[in-house]
Amino acid sequence: MAGKRERRYLRKLEKEKLLKEEALKQEKLDIKFMKLALLQAEKAALLQEVPIGCVIVHEGRVIARGYNRRNSDRSVLAHAEVSAIRKAAKKLGDWRLEECTLYVTLEPCQMCAGAIVQARIPRVVMGCMNPKAGCGGSVLNILQMKEFNHRCEVTRGILEEECSGILSSFFAKLRVGERS
Repeated sequence: MAGKRERRYLRKLEKEKLLKEEALKQEKLDIKFMKLALLQAEKAALLQEVPIGCVIVHEGRVIARGYNRRNSDRSVLAHAEVSAIRKAAKKLGDWRLEECTLYVTLEPCQMCAGAIVQARIPRVVMGCMNPKAGCGGSVLNILQMKEFNHRCEVTRGILEEECSGILSSFFAKLRVGERS
C-alpha cells in the first residue's frame, strides 16, 4: 500500500516540477516580447506621443507591432493595440487572432480591450496597470467579462517597472515643458 502512495506522491511532485518549469519558460518568453513592446513605446515617445507599445505573437514569432500615434495621425483610433491588431489580421488573412498573444506596455483602454475581445485574442500580457482608464482589471475588466462570448487569459506586471518608468519619464518631461 505504501508503494502506491509513494508512486502517486512522486508523480505529483514530478507534475509540479514540470508545471514550474513551464511557468519559468513562459515568463522568459513574456519578458522577451515585452521588451519588444517597450521598443515600440520608445518610438511613440520619439514622436512626442504617450509611450505605449504593443506586439502580437503567433507561433513564437512577432507578426505585428504598434505604437501610440493619436496625435501624429490625429485619430482617436491610433492606439498601439488597434494598430497591431490591424496588422496581425492582415498578416494572417483573418480577423480572428485565435492563436495569438498580445503584449502591451500599458493596460488597454475600453476601446482596445473591446478590440482584443472582438479579435478573439486568447492571451494578453500587460506591463503596467492604468488605474484611471484601464479596462483589463483596473477600472473595468472587459477582457474577462463572463457576459461576452470570448474571454482572455491575462498576465499582468511583466517588466512593470520599465513600462511604468517610460510613462512616468514622458509625463515628467511634459510637466517641465509646461512650466518653461
